[in-house]
Amino acid sequence: MLANLHIENIAVVRRADIDLGEGLTVITGETGAGKSVLIDSIKLLSGERARRELVRRGEDSATVAGLFTDLSDELLAALSELGVECEDGELYIQRTVNADGKGRFLISGRQVPMQLAREIGELLIAVHGQHENGRLLRPELHLSYLDRYASDEALIADYRERYSALRAIDRELSELEHDEQEKARLTEMLTYQIGDIDAAKLRPGEDEELERKRDRIRALERLSRFVTAVHTSLVTGDGTPSARDRIASALPALERLGDVVPDGAELIERLRSCMIEVEDIGETVYSLLDEDMSDSTKVLDRLESRLELITRLRRKYGATVNDILEFRENAAARLAALEDSDARADELRKQRKTVEREAAEAAGRLSAARREAGERLSAAVTAELDALEMHGARFGADIQSCPLGENGADSVQFVIATNSGDPLAPLQKIASGGELSRVMLALKCVLGDREGTGVMIFDEVDTGVSGKAAQKIGYRLRRVSRGTQVICITHSAQIAALADTHLLVSKETRDGRAETAVCALGEEQRTYEIARIMGGETITEKLLESARELRALSSSDETRLE
Repeated sequence: MLANLHIENIAVVRRADIDLGEGLTVITGETGAGKSVLIDSIKLLSGERARRELVRRGEDSATVAGLFTDLSDELLAALSELGVECEDGELYIQRTVNADGKGRFLISGRQVPMQLAREIGELLIAVHGQHENGRLLRPELHLSYLDRYASDEALIADYRERYSALRAIDRELSELEHDEQEKARLTEMLTYQIGDIDAAKLRPGEDEELERKRDRIRALERLSRFVTAVHTSLVTGDGTPSARDRIASALPALERLGDVVPDGAELIERLRSCMIEVEDIGETVYSLLDEDMSDSTKVLDRLESRLELITRLRRKYGATVNDILEFRENAAARLAALEDSDARADELRKQRKTVEREAAEAAGRLSAARREAGERLSAAVTAELDALEMHGARFGADIQSCPLGENGADSVQFVIATNSGDPLAPLQKIASGGELSRVMLALKCVLGDREGTGVMIFDEVDTGVSGKAAQKIGYRLRRVSRGTQVICITHSAQIAALADTHLLVSKETRDGRAETAVCALGEEQRTYEIARIMGGETITEKLLESARELRALSSSDETRLE
């Protein structure tokens, strides 16, 4: 429900902070006091287009904010689907409108685009009035209302499962049933791509391996003179004896001293080890210049040529050799599927006949349930209209067959004849605002909580009626308010007497400017206001007594909600 409404600089309202209660809230006040401003403010919260003239004259901007509490599980789930999470079942909405017509919409402090704001507002608020086309007036929603009334969830789930299977077959068939020219083009393209990749004879990870080898050869080319210097000095020499040669020439002399020098044998062995170690170091360093280094230029040319080929394939098929090979496998699978498509298409067409028949049968069962529910709904709403003093009015649910779709094989539109003998016509074409509001009220009474909104607004639903008819409208407003918060602008004392909360809108002049004030009335204040509605400006004791009697009757008549 809408627990609190805060308004700043909206038309004649400079500032108002209004606490709203559960059940039925009525708004009364003299003509021109500014009652419609409250409804306009609530409509701004629902995402309605902002008019710059709503901003109070002389102000830069206007603000309206609403705190919604005790949201139903259904509403919370619907909001969650829109990406709106509510903490503790509460939602705070703020709308700012600038004097230039621009503004912003905040949901729990987060700015949201207007389209999302409208979708959220549509879930929370339903406005029915003289010039409103609420959710119940949108033909595209009538089917969902009928389904909620019919409680045919199991039939809907059964149908949608079969329809989903049918759509899956249609999607696959669409992919398979290319025209022959397109199929030939794809076959030629895939065959070329596979051949292009196969001709390269790629190995997994080959690009990384070749790049490492190329980088190593380039590095060794830069270091080759140092490698050669080490090898020459230690092993081969360069016109002069190498370190190994010098050690080798020293060995015979040391061997002659072996019997004279202490530990001579050990020294000889150590020198031989040095010669072997020197030679091993030289050869190890030289081995870095492997056989490929004997002609490093040709080796690099071969590597670069191979890598260039791989780079060309990368540009077309993938970032790495592994990606290219994966592309090739996918292309081969697509080619095989094209080659097998005729057989698969024949198989799918056979399956489709069976699935389509099953879906049509499920749609038929759903249609039968809807038509039966449509008759019950029509009779129930017609009875409500008669109780609301719309004698002779008839309501109907016009159900037409249509091709299988997401919601079955039916289209639904609510129709009505407001006078005896008139033909049934679409609900949204009703001319009279008062009649329209009463139709909405009758529908809501029959649908109960099925509309699923958080708050319902009835703007002057009592237009053109009084006495007994107004009292019946009041009872039904109160009945609806037991399941959904109802806010109603009224000129009827009978309706005002039935309210759980009574708000009075009044206009006063401050500093030479008109301002509208809103206040919640206590018991005595309510009695006085009801008396004013009944009798005008002059409030007599007799009027006050009549108002008290009306209040007492309303308070003690909780069972008379029919």
